[in-house]
Amino acid sequence: MDMESTVMELIINAGEARSYAMQALRAAKQGDWDLVDEQLTEASAASKRAHDVQTMLIGMDEGCGKIPVNLVMVHAQDHIMTSMLAREMIEELIEIHRQRQPAKTVQAA
Repeated sequence: MDMESTVMELIINAGEARSYAMQALRAAKQGDWDLVDEQLTEASAASKRAHDVQTMLIGMDEGCGKIPVNLVMVHAQDHIMTSMLAREMIEELIEIHRQRQPAKTVQAA
């Protein structure tokens, strides 16, 4: 396994999760609930991919220090944690927007 590529995969997926969540928040501000749901689904999928890689690394390490920890690995872990926190907070903000914005009604022609 190429550790550099694996760590980059963590960073990329965590970054995608955060970006999709931010796009969902922007869509919520506009009341575009279909796009909100789509972006949140994408955020969850990217977050799961990052978490799966992280879980694989933890399993390989077996709590014994088998995986070298360097600054890039710490950076990747930071990305994962901040993207998870951002997504959780954004989901709460979106719920507030849902409650405050009236549903758009389609008028019959």
